[in-house]
Amino acid sequence: MKDVLVIGSGISGMSCAVRCAELGLNVTLVSPFPSERAQSVMAAGGINAVLEDNGEGDTVLCHVEDTLRGGGYLSSEEEVKGLCERSGEILRFLERIGTVFSVDENGKTAKRAFGGQSHKRTYYCGASTGKQIVSSLIMEVRHFEAAGKITRRLWSCFHSGLILDGVCYGALIYDETTRKLETIYADAVVMATGGQNTLFGKTTGSTQCDGYAQGQLFRQGVELKNLEFIQYHPTTLVTGQKNMLISEAARGEGGRLFYMENGKRVYFMEDKYGEKGNLMTRDVVSREMFLVNKDIWLDVSFLGERLIRRRIPEVMELCRKYRGIDISKEPIPVTPSVHFFMGGFAVSLDHETNIRNLFAVGECASKYHGANRLGGNSLLAAIYGGMKAAEEIAGRAGDDKHPDFSGYAARQTQVLEEKGKTESRFPVAYIRDLLAETMQKDLGIVRNEESLDNGITDVDYYLENADRIQYDNSVMTYFNYSLTGILTLARAVLTCAKNRRESRGAHYRSDYPEMKEEYASSTIISYDDGVYRTRPEGNVGTSINTERCI
Repeated sequence: MKDVLVIGSGISGMSCAVRCAELGLNVTLVSPFPSERAQSVMAAGGINAVLEDNGEGDTVLCHVEDTLRGGGYLSSEEEVKGLCERSGEILRFLERIGTVFSVDENGKTAKRAFGGQSHKRTYYCGASTGKQIVSSLIMEVRHFEAAGKITRRLWSCFHSGLILDGVCYGALIYDETTRKLETIYADAVVMATGGQNTLFGKTTGSTQCDGYAQGQLFRQGVELKNLEFIQYHPTTLVTGQKNMLISEAARGEGGRLFYMENGKRVYFMEDKYGEKGNLMTRDVVSREMFLVNKDIWLDVSFLGERLIRRRIPEVMELCRKYRGIDISKEPIPVTPSVHFFMGGFAVSLDHETNIRNLFAVGECASKYHGANRLGGNSLLAAIYGGMKAAEEIAGRAGDDKHPDFSGYAARQTQVLEEKGKTESRFPVAYIRDLLAETMQKDLGIVRNEESLDNGITDVDYYLENADRIQYDNSVMTYFNYSLTGILTLARAVLTCAKNRRESRGAHYRSDYPEMKEEYASSTIISYDDGVYRTRPEGNVGTSINTERCI
């Protein structure tokens, strides 16, 4: 391999680009905005790792078991073990490139408790871990830019893959500065485009992560996986613009959830699950909050202002800035919100899709989290996946020969020009808003056959009319042409959710509330000219069942 095209410049994309450059490959790093605007900067709580000197009896096997159990045993033990075994190496790498982690009173790297974990293993940088890691990776990327190994392409958006006979030869990129499509050939393409926030409108994430790349490549024959598993983060602060994440760190530091009844606080998670009730996995906490059907509050005031400012200062500032709440004196009103997508591109152990030389890393790839992600595992998986893909790519021989895709590029250019002339009283933004309403209503924390059928009917209607929608020239061209891909992905998500007639992890069916052995495998979905086909993958994770992880 010689030339690598990485689409997306968040933590997973930059990690892949840096590792490729270290291994002598030439990288083109494509994104619509600078890395400082990537969703990765929003990651607050921390990154999981098991260090040799953890001092609390934690082991890699415990981390593996916690991850498998939390994910409903849908991930394979082999792939999760690979992730967890390199966690210490990854933490030291981050420290080496300048990530400044918080330390405890003894001067050792500090760690906190996160939901669903048998030991404290989440290392953090206050409540801005993602921002610190992004800053460190940006400097490392610049080092390789100066050396001529990485080339950045800003203000550029993925349009489609250059795929022929099951092989990827590059990608078609739309340059917003020239307003033209450009063909970029590469020995390998790595997708690092994040989750699917636009499908749901207001979430905790960035609208830059809209799922278009998944939807478009799905239409081009790339298989997707586990789309039905959508994680709601239990504690978010609702604002007019978006749902602001109240980091799990707040509960990791002892924060307590409650609702009011007859003038008294009811600590419902502790009443039902005991002392660690507030740190159950995110799917469990969100579902319990939904079923309570009352206003829920999170209290950290008992920590005192000094400790709050030291350990979760960003949470304190966020609540003060957006809602005028002093969390050292009053509780925080919280509600569950769409936060993370366990589903995405179906990839192999080395992060390759079913299309040769097309890879996917980070949140856009469905790999380690199964039916529900543990807090602290997303940053770990983003970095590890990027490194893993780079190492696989570096071990392959490059090929200077590729088919001529100029005809394809010309046809796609014509399609964009024709869409720009479409007249309709319904603009793209209106349909995207309708889609978000549909998905929030019909694919919520609790769903059933009727709601899913209603969602499919609505999305099918949007798809039927997508080519007649008014395209708005006052916004980025990408915003317009991405509509059909986003709608196709939404239809696939609903299809996966309908076909899994059980409840597991973040997928809860009120009409099928129990977990069933017959569904103990991941869902693979493919697309063929308007037909959506699902099949079980069959990679059932096996519990290690070690007493050390209790």
